[in-house]
Amino acid sequence: MRLSSLFTSQPAVSSALIATTLFTSSVSAQDRTTEQGEAQITDPNQECTAYSYAPVSAALAANEFPAIWTVADILPNDTNAQAKYQSIQSQIPNIQPKGTQPASLLGDFSGYSYPSSDPDCWWTYDQCTTPKLAGLSPDLAAVPEPDTLGYGFDDGPNCSHNVFYDYLSQNNQKATMFYIGSNVMDWPLEAQRALADGHEICVHTWSHKYMTSLTNSQALRRVLLLYVMQAIKLVIGVTPTCWRPPFGDVDDRVRSVAHALGLRTIIWQYDSNDWREGTGSITAADVDQNYENLISRAQNGTFATGGTIMLTHELNNFTMAEAVKFYTQLKSAFKYLVPMGVATNQTQPYVETNYSLPSFDQCATNTIIWSGSSSGSSSGASGKTNSTGAADRASFDGLGMLAAGAAFVGFAVKLLA
Repeated sequence: MRLSSLFTSQPAVSSALIATTLFTSSVSAQDRTTEQGEAQITDPNQECTAYSYAPVSAALAANEFPAIWTVADILPNDTNAQAKYQSIQSQIPNIQPKGTQPASLLGDFSGYSYPSSDPDCWWTYDQCTTPKLAGLSPDLAAVPEPDTLGYGFDDGPNCSHNVFYDYLSQNNQKATMFYIGSNVMDWPLEAQRALADGHEICVHTWSHKYMTSLTNSQALRRVLLLYVMQAIKLVIGVTPTCWRPPFGDVDDRVRSVAHALGLRTIIWQYDSNDWREGTGSITAADVDQNYENLISRAQNGTFATGGTIMLTHELNNFTMAEAVKFYTQLKSAFKYLVPMGVATNQTQPYVETNYSLPSFDQCATNTIIWSGSSSGSSSGASGKTNSTGAADRASFDGLGMLAAGAAFVGFAVKLLA
């Protein structure tokens, strides 16, 4: 997507979501204190009823984190963040933030003049993924292994994702989950399930704004330091080493901040546009076609010498249902569906050393131990299932499109704030 298409205000994430009525009634659940208990709940009314998780409540009360869904700078009394910023400041190039806040936070770069030579490797301008600044690695936009799909989902944890995660588990399928820090704090037990199920966890910022619009200190705080990285560490117990910029909005300045924090930047080659369904002119049929186009490319040998990545989400019931609907077709078209870390042989996905991912060869030969995972040994890569996409979609939709979608009205509104 070229910058010219983004020089106007972005459409709402989903007008259908915003129009949906919020569920405000109090619904009790059998166990809202452990990941295992929370994972048993499949009624979206119950799943998406707020609950209190002591470590998160205590950390927020102690002002260890900012208010969720906010854009915040380094706080004057935040000595740890100040020290970290000072330690990496020399590594950050003198590239000015793009656009003017607050409009630029939502992708409105109207009136911003930028050289056509793309000196900053600004993905939003020209989908540049090879940094022009020395010392930075290229973004991961495609995976190196032939006939392989780097499989992952943005914008989690979704409070109503249990049926979707159950489906992935039933198919021994692992994925990369790009988690928003504010969602992790809102739904900590849901976040814990990703690690328990053996998925890879990466960062998707604190509140899902356009990263190149931020100042250096805002980028440092919002990318990870005491927001997302520490939120994931607090709730899940691991510190990720990978991240994906919302909307793909990254340049060499933001890459430098992420690199200084030990983060690999992951983008994509193809966009399912599932997140845009119901906005502007994007329909469910359009999203279906995007999936079908990717499947056709896989079938005609497009990825015979190197794999790919498609952008998909666990944002709402529709996006998760689409993933279920096309899962068996993707499995048939691609030889392997694996997390990004597996596809790139990142066997040590976290700072902590008590968890490891299998290598790609281990996945390919089914000789896998998902270290640190409570779900045991499973392929997470190849193999067939007996279910059909249509049947799976019908089963998933049986939970109620309206109920699951309503849970993310708050997210959609906050995303636009």
